[in-house]
Amino acid sequence: MKNLKIKIIATTLFTAILFMGCSDEILDEQPRSIYTPDYFKTEEGVYGGLTSMYAHLRYIYGQAYYYNSCLTGTDEVTYAQSADANFKDMDLSGVGQVTSVTSRADVLWNAAFPNINTANGIIENATEVGTIPEALISEARFFRAFDYFMLVQTFGGVPLDLGAGELRFNTNPVRTSVRNTVPEVYTKVIFPDLLTAINDLPEAGRVTGGVTKTVARLYLAKAYLTYAWWLENPNGIPTYPDTSRVDPDGQSAQWYYQQAYDIAVEAIDNPGPFALQQTYYDVNLGSNDRNNEILLYADHTESSEFYNGASLTYSNGAAPDNFAGWMMTWNYTNVRSAADTGHETLISSVQREASQALGRPWTRMCPTIDVVTNTFADKTNDSRYDGTFTTVYRGNWPKGGVSNPFLYNANNMEVYPGDAILTFLNEEPAEAIDYSNSVYKSNIGAGVLPGRADYVISPQGISRLTYPGLWKLGTYRTDNGSGLGQPNAASTRPFNVAKFSELYFIAAEANVKGASPQGGKTAYDLINVIRARAGMWRWDNNGNMVKNEDNSAAMVAATPTNIDINYILAERSREFYGEGYRWFDLVRTQKWGELASTYTICGSGIGDHTPQTIQRNIEPYLYLRPIPQGQLDAMEGSTQNYQNPGYN
Repeated sequence: MKNLKIKIIATTLFTAILFMGCSDEILDEQPRSIYTPDYFKTEEGVYGGLTSMYAHLRYIYGQAYYYNSCLTGTDEVTYAQSADANFKDMDLSGVGQVTSVTSRADVLWNAAFPNINTANGIIENATEVGTIPEALISEARFFRAFDYFMLVQTFGGVPLDLGAGELRFNTNPVRTSVRNTVPEVYTKVIFPDLLTAINDLPEAGRVTGGVTKTVARLYLAKAYLTYAWWLENPNGIPTYPDTSRVDPDGQSAQWYYQQAYDIAVEAIDNPGPFALQQTYYDVNLGSNDRNNEILLYADHTESSEFYNGASLTYSNGAAPDNFAGWMMTWNYTNVRSAADTGHETLISSVQREASQALGRPWTRMCPTIDVVTNTFADKTNDSRYDGTFTTVYRGNWPKGGVSNPFLYNANNMEVYPGDAILTFLNEEPAEAIDYSNSVYKSNIGAGVLPGRADYVISPQGISRLTYPGLWKLGTYRTDNGSGLGQPNAASTRPFNVAKFSELYFIAAEANVKGASPQGGKTAYDLINVIRARAGMWRWDNNGNMVKNEDNSAAMVAATPTNIDINYILAERSREFYGEGYRWFDLVRTQKWGELASTYTICGSGIGDHTPQTIQRNIEPYLYLRPIPQGQLDAMEGSTQNYQNPGYN
């Protein structure tokens, strides 16, 4: 299998409403200022356009402000101590407001349409090359459907005509646009493109990370599932452009639930080169990136700035950098230990390091207390909490050039390199934590327990300032040497977009919604495949030691026999926490208001460990994001009917 080598160039894509975008081409291509129909009638043009489609994922996935818009304001995430308006606005808790200016879903809008136009160019012209197989054209079909699916979930109906006719390649800038309805977007482009892609794409990717039948099946099943919910509309959530919730092809919501189930099960039964990893830990382990559970990712590399598309030593946080993981990384570098028993000389005992447990801290987003206590209630049998968060911060001061062989930490006890300096406890301890710590006070407001050399914070003490870090998205590099590496660079890891494991959740959800199961694959059976895997341990991540333990039987035994949508959503959160799925999951199932209208967190001050219950105001119109103000400003004439209601 070939490796896909990408370089970043500035490319103007003429599409509707004067969209401008950056794109990418194959290594031996020359930068182009314009894509023309003639270009896509050449082999060079087809391969160049396809390469740009893989590269466009970098402008969406790993882009922190878009990442924030998919999580902050859900039951998974709230804003953290250093959050600016980009994050507070999305929280819907009275500290900001989502508007056409403040919504960062504009990232998706601005990246998707140029890519859609490139796909139109290939689909419309590539057959004239003569040597281009249908599988290549179906890569373009997949990405066109992918982008439209992301757009329709986010904004409602969106334009299929970019200026030259529906699904036609456009080369002339225009300043008008008409939005199609939700059913038109699904039935005219998403469903037919993905059906064709499933037929034509290979089982194994053309290049490493290339799209396949399996990823096309996943997105078709997910699109069927989402559209079925849209047709059913159980809570009367408004749509826009306004249209009746009737399928143009005359099919019912139940028919689409069944299709979602059937396609997902077909993918599970015909996985090609894909499979579940044996342990949850291995799914997101940096040294195991690009494993066969990952169906699609926005790729990066530490071997070359040219192919990485970003500096390998520093980043100021702009696409196409992968910097989403910084956002839920709190400033652990403020932790201090002492060089003397009097604690007169304080030393940074946990220094900024380019490692998966640490990385660059921005303190913009944080998990709620409810995530730690409720979502991940079982931390003994279920490995997913340990495989999601960094809860133990260990001393690494020698890597920063500090020569002290040991330091004095909590209770004035000695700690050595690799020892725990600060621990976020899994449970509330039997003995109350002394947060006053009057003798040798923690500079970050952590507490002490008798006999422990590490400072501690309990689940009820998690705050906007101090909280478990998101290990699964943490930095991983092999070029650190014996030092701290390059912790100020953006992550050179791929950002995972789609996983084989999601097929089990899609089929289970469709079954709960009434789809008839095939033998041995009820929602209970499907969810238990995932839960059994979650009970398999080979490594205690935060304990930093081997843990060969099989708790799969206990995990299955704890699964309720009558699985409902709320249980599936809870399992999805345990499996995909912090990966950007949550807003889409809550909007699809219309459970956003029910599950995320309150959350618990401590404040932003040092030593603030008093939980507060925060209210959110999640109104029905918020189930669609606003059309970006930049789009409206670029259009001629009245745009009043273009914007989603509630944002005018």
